[in-house]
Formats: sequence, structure tokens, C-alpha cells
Amino acid sequence: MHTVAVLALDAVISSDLATPLDLFGRARLADGTPAYRVLVCGPAPEIAVADGAFSLTAPHDLSALTSADTIMLPGLAQPAASISGDVLDALRSASARGARIASICVGAFTLAATGLLAGRRATTHWAAAAELARMHPAITVDPDVLYVDNGQLLTSAGAAAGLDLCLHMVRRDHGAAVAADSARYAVMPLERDGGQAQFIVHEPPAPDGATLQPLLLWIERNAHRELTLDAIAAQALMSTRTLNRRFREQTGTTPLRWLHRLRLRRAQLLLETTAHPVEQIAAQVGFGSATTFRDRFRALVGTSPQAYRRAFRTAPAG
Repeated sequence: MHTVAVLALDAVISSDLATPLDLFGRARLADGTPAYRVLVCGPAPEIAVADGAFSLTAPHDLSALTSADTIMLPGLAQPAASISGDVLDALRSASARGARIASICVGAFTLAATGLLAGRRATTHWAAAAELARMHPAITVDPDVLYVDNGQLLTSAGAAAGLDLCLHMVRRDHGAAVAADSARYAVMPLERDGGQAQFIVHEPPAPDGATLQPLLLWIERNAHRELTLDAIAAQALMSTRTLNRRFREQTGTTPLRWLHRLRLRRAQLLLETTAHPVEQIAAQVGFGSATTFRDRFRALVGTSPQAYRRAFRTAPAG
């Protein structure tokens, strides 16, 4: 079973610690068995949380990092604080043997302190991004995205983005069906991808309180139809120019890219749980051309629909 070790250091942010415990701990495979074994470890048995409201006992010491498949680094109240050499050495050793290491929010500072992110792109909470870039100039810090996946090393932005990152990792490990079940349990959308904006408010909200939420729900219900930018703009009672601007402000992407990602996530579920031909799935999720579907699927998922089906078939086809 895939083992996830969550590293608890003094002044750990309790919500960052709870996110991977809850998401990975509740993930289930198609047969109902746990998808992960989740451990909490630390350099000392007693760990104080960031706000001082309580302390916790870490059942495992740093030796848990020597066999973990994935290591999660929650943020700390003082993210720029010095990290002990024992912790840094344990993380470097784990990386050297191939363990996946991911940070939540300002946990990126802990990962950066190992030197493993040098020469790579990373993110953290937008309010801490400038400090991370100042302290670690060898890292390309992107403050505008939810998470960055470098393969073995992953970083995420603030609180809710930690959930997005964990769901992304579940999808990568076990496919879209298991990730979708986990998302439903957490009562959150599965469609937010790493490139989506952190929803930083650069200017006051529009006087009319305009939000895209009703439009996003309409797109979700009608994604199987042939939707053009003009049709989406008409539904929103906006010009296409205003629609594109609102989408970039509120989601960090364009209306058609949002639509394509939504369709491809649905296609992943169908590939995992049905025997429908690829051409039929392309039509079911709203792509008029199977060729276009295959091209977009490969661009987003990194493999072909058929190869994805072989890797992630989770239930008897029907």
C-alpha cells in the first residue's frame, strides 16, 4: 500500500496538517479498500501547533520518512524559521531514493530549505511568494497558480489549494474515479487544475457583485452540447471580451479552456468505468471530433485515451 508520511514540526499550521490526513486517509479504491496508509511523524513526540491552542503527539519519528512513498510538508507559523539538519537530511535522503515530496502553503519554505527546489518552478501562498523568492533566488516562484507539479516535487498555494494538490496526486496515483469520489466526500470540485489562479483580489469587486458561479454551473450542465464562446457569452449576458476578462480575473483561465478541462475530466471517468469506444466518449463529453479529443486529452493528461484506460480501469466495463 502507498504510504503517505505527514511531517509535523513545531508550530505546524493545523489546517495544513489536517488536509492530507483527511484527503488521503479517506480515499478508497473501487473495491472499498483504503488507497493509502497515512502516518504522522516528527522529530519529537510532542508537537505544538501554530496557534498554541493545543499540542499533538506524533506516533512516528523521522525514520518513517525512510520508507514513505509520499512525504507531505505542512506550513509553519514562521515559514522562514531555521529547519533542523536532521529533518533536512532525512528529506534529502528520501528524495534521493525516489520518494515524492509535496508541500502545502508555506510548507514550500521547508522544502526549499533542502535545496531540492533549486532550478525548479514552485509556488506558495501569494502573500509569502516574494519572501520565498528573496530567500531562495534559484527557485522560480510562481505566485499566481494553485499548485506546481514537477513530478517528484510538488508545491501548492494556501489552504484550499492544498486540497486541490492532494486530489491531483490521488488522480495521478489511482485515476479520476477515485479522485472524484474523494472530491465528492470533501464537497469540493475536481475540475480546478494547477494553473488556475489563486483568486487574488487585485481590485474591489464589481458594484453589482458579479460572479461567474452561476455561469460555471450552467457550463457544467451543458458541457455535452456544442458550446461556442459566443454562446457562453450570450448565456452570461456579456460581450465575449468582458467574459474573457471576468474569467481570467476569477479563474485564471479562459472560458473554452475551462470547458475543455471539464470535458476531459468526464472523459477520464468514462474511460475508467465503461467500455465505450473512444469515439463515443468524445461525443458524450462534447467533442465533435475524436481526433480533437485525442489531441486535447494527450495535452492535458500526458498520454492517449487508450493508454489511460489500460492504466486506470477501476471497475468492470459496462
